[in-house]
Amino acid sequence: MTVISRRHLLLGGGAVVLGMVQQTSVFAAPPGPVPPRPALLQNALSALDRHQATIKHRDVIGIVDFSQASRIPRFHIVDVMSGRSQNLLVAHGRGSDPDHSGWVERFSNSPGSAASSAGAYLVGSGYSGKHGRSQRLIGLDPENSNAEVRAIVIHAASYVSDDIVRATGKLGRSQGCFAFAQADITEVLRRLGPGRMIYAAKI
Repeated sequence: MTVISRRHLLLGGGAVVLGMVQQTSVFAAPPGPVPPRPALLQNALSALDRHQATIKHRDVIGIVDFSQASRIPRFHIVDVMSGRSQNLLVAHGRGSDPDHSGWVERFSNSPGSAASSAGAYLVGSGYSGKHGRSQRLIGLDPENSNAEVRAIVIHAASYVSDDIVRATGKLGRSQGCFAFAQADITEVLRRLGPGRMIYAAKI
């Protein structure tokens, strides 16, 4: 877990100093946690303000850095008040990475695209489905407005884990959902419950 000062969070994170991530073999374990990049944090906080009438709980937000490879723990759970942040692995959609390179190449909001979508999401109600405990998502921006129609949700998946990264250098791909490791899903659902925001981007 890393800590970002509350002042830096409220100012958009412009003064956050990030460690340099060393280039490693695709079969290496993911690097240690780092805070979200300042520009990404700024965009997420701007989205939180823009959708303040819809986002009921503004204490914790999720930020997905889709400019990072899937082997990197690129999902940040950020406590807005304390500045504490933690990083988790998350998969992207197969339609965003048709060659399975491990990198997001494009976004899509189209039904049937199996791609990830950028933008701000409202976390909706929970349910138990084929992937176990899951959480519905509602797209708040034009680029992810079809999230409900596409059944884009938070769920656990067997193709997301540190072991998968060590074995293949990347994660498996979802149908556009935010898929987490089974070991992490309880924490994700606990901290990002209904009424909170997830923001996804590639910048």
